[in-house]
Amino acid sequence: MKRNSIAIFNSNDELPVNGDALYGFRQNSDLYWLTGIIQEDTMLVLFPDNPDPKYREVLVLVRPNELKEKWDGRRHRKEEATALSGIQTIVWLDSLDGLLQPWIHLAETIYLNTNENDRKANLVPVRDYRYAQEMRMRYPLHQYDRSARILKDLRAIKSKLEVEVMQHACDITEKAFRRLLGFIRPGVYENEIEAEIIHEFLMNKSAGPAYGSIIASGDRARTLHYVSNNQACLDGELVLMDFGAEYGGYAADLTRTVPVNGKFTKRQKDVYNACLAIHNHCKSILKPGITILAYHDMVGDEATKQFLKLGLISKADVKNEDPENRAHRKYLYHGISHHLGVDVHDLGTKTEPIQAGMVFTIEPGIYIEEEAMGVRIENNYWITKTGSIDLMKNIPIKADEIERLMQK
Repeated sequence: MKRNSIAIFNSNDELPVNGDALYGFRQNSDLYWLTGIIQEDTMLVLFPDNPDPKYREVLVLVRPNELKEKWDGRRHRKEEATALSGIQTIVWLDSLDGLLQPWIHLAETIYLNTNENDRKANLVPVRDYRYAQEMRMRYPLHQYDRSARILKDLRAIKSKLEVEVMQHACDITEKAFRRLLGFIRPGVYENEIEAEIIHEFLMNKSAGPAYGSIIASGDRARTLHYVSNNQACLDGELVLMDFGAEYGGYAADLTRTVPVNGKFTKRQKDVYNACLAIHNHCKSILKPGITILAYHDMVGDEATKQFLKLGLISKADVKNEDPENRAHRKYLYHGISHHLGVDVHDLGTKTEPIQAGMVFTIEPGIYIEEEAMGVRIENNYWITKTGSIDLMKNIPIKADEIERLMQK
C-alpha cells in the first residue's frame, strides 16, 4: 500500500432467489482470504498509518440481533471474530460511519476492491461497485487505487498452510472418485453419479462441491461446462466427470473420463492415453520461469504430435495451419491450466512468469465430434522451485488402473 492510504473491503451481497428466499451466501474471496470470516455484512478496514494504532486494522461485523439469530442462526461475537481472523479491533457496522470519516480525512489514497478476474462476465452491480461509486461521491478529491492488483499477487502464491488445506480438499475428492469407480454402470444417470459425489463430500466434512459438477456421458462430454447432469449413461460410452471438493474455503478441481461399462474400447483407450501423454508433457514443462501463454504454445506442439498419431489431423493440416488457429485447436479448444485456490479459477497473472508457490490445474482434453467422444484428464499441481508436486498423485489416472478398479 502507498503511504498514508486506507483500504476498505466489503463482503458479498445476500442475493434473492424468489419470494423471501436467498441464495446460499458465498463470501467475497478477497475478504475471506484476508480474514477467514464467512458472515454477511462484514467489512475490513486497513489503515497502516493511522495515528491511533488501535485502528490500523479493523474488522467490521453486523451487531448480533436476538430476533434475527432465532431465524438465521448465531452471529459472531467480538472474541470469536478475533479468534478466527487474528484481528484485535472489532467494531459493529452500525457504528462504522462515525469512525470511518475521520480516518478517510487523514488519508490521501483510498484502496477499493473490485472483481478483476479475467473470466468475469457478470454485469450485476454488486456491493463492491456500488460502494466504490458511493465513496467517490462522498470523497471526490481523494486519490483512489485498486486493491485487486495487490491481492492478485498475494493470493497467487500459496503458503504451506494453504497448500495443506488444498491437499485435504484433493484427498476428499479422491474418496469421491474411488467411490464412483464402484458405482458407475450402464443405465446409471448422470445426476445419480453427482449425488454420490455430494454424499462423499459431505460425509468427509467438505462444505460441498467447489463448483458446479460436470457429469457428461457420451457426446455431452464435448460441452465444456455441461451442467444439466440428467441423462442416462449408456453401455459403450465414456463419462467425463469434472468435480472437486471445497474444504476450508479452498477448492480442488479433478477431471477423469471413464468407460461406463468398466472397459475402454481400443479407440477409447488410444484417445485416453493420448490425452494422458499431453497431460504428462504439461507436467514436465509447467515450472517457474515460463508464462502461461508460452506454456500453452508448447502444449500445442505436443497435442499436434498426439493428434497426428490418432489420425485426427494430417501433416498437410499442420503444414497449412493458421498460426493464430492451429490445426490441433479443432480437437482441443480450451486452455490447459488455470490458477487454483480460494476460487476454482483463482487470481493470478497469465503474462508474468510462473513463480514457486502457485497452484495450477493441468487439464488437457480431446473432443471428437465425429466420434461423439470427449476425454479430459485434470490434476492439481503445486509449483516448486524446480518443478511441481501433484496434489492428486494418489488418484487413479492410468487407463488400466481405472479398468481394474471398476471391474473389481
